[in-house]
Amino acid sequence: MVTVGGSKYSEFMHKAEDLADQILRNGKHVLPHVARFCLISTFFEDGIRMWFQWGEQRDYIDQTWHCGTVLSVLFVIYNLLAQLGGCLMILSRQKVDYAVGILASVVLLQTIGYSILWDFKFLLRNLALCGGLLLILADSRSEQKSLFAGVPSVGGNTPKTYLQLTGRVLLVFMFATLIRFQLSFSYLLLDIAGTILMVLVAIGYKTKLASLVLVILLSVLNIVLNPFWVFDSNSPMRDFLKYDFFQTMSVIGGLLLVVALGPGGVSVDDYKKKW
Repeated sequence: MVTVGGSKYSEFMHKAEDLADQILRNGKHVLPHVARFCLISTFFEDGIRMWFQWGEQRDYIDQTWHCGTVLSVLFVIYNLLAQLGGCLMILSRQKVDYAVGILASVVLLQTIGYSILWDFKFLLRNLALCGGLLLILADSRSEQKSLFAGVPSVGGNTPKTYLQLTGRVLLVFMFATLIRFQLSFSYLLLDIAGTILMVLVAIGYKTKLASLVLVILLSVLNIVLNPFWVFDSNSPMRDFLKYDFFQTMSVIGGLLLVVALGPGGVSVDDYKKKW
């Protein structure tokens, strides 16, 4: 009876993996572009917000840190220019290494400026965002490697594989912030399923399938939990939910990059090929 059950499970997993591979084959030329666009969406939205809420952001930094008008204005200007400039560089595939560094500096600056360092939930989300940036860096290394396709490479793990590993591990922190620990069947099921998927992505086992399922799950949760469009433009709740919405979109983009790039050399999936 166990054999029959195991056989049905294996058959189901094979079909699911075949479906994931088919999606990847059909969208292999589009998927990386969609992934990058989703990933930088939170930076783009925040850069636009800096423009339209210039005075509010400046006053918040000044009142929080008592740093004076000049430093507060410089904070807003840097966030505005760095985020919009970094997004354009990534979308145009120009100096991606520098763009990732610029956007990472924005994450660090905002972590300190908005006191996110002491808010565990938002800290985890920023770490997940950094994971997405590392995957963009790994993606750019793939493109650079393709330019030298005829040159033989030395075996072993490369910096790109470690970028993919670190990016995968950091990405799953986003879902950790959605775990509710509430005693209801739906939340319990969501917590268990999400935890299993997070572990699978982190260790790189059934990575493409687990990442696709997480993309679907996060997309649904994002629409349900962060419907910023139903609030008036002057409502503080709209800004709060919009921030969450686009941060989740960025993590979805990171997971789509995992699907497009694969788990990398430091993963169970890669080691299974050698067994």
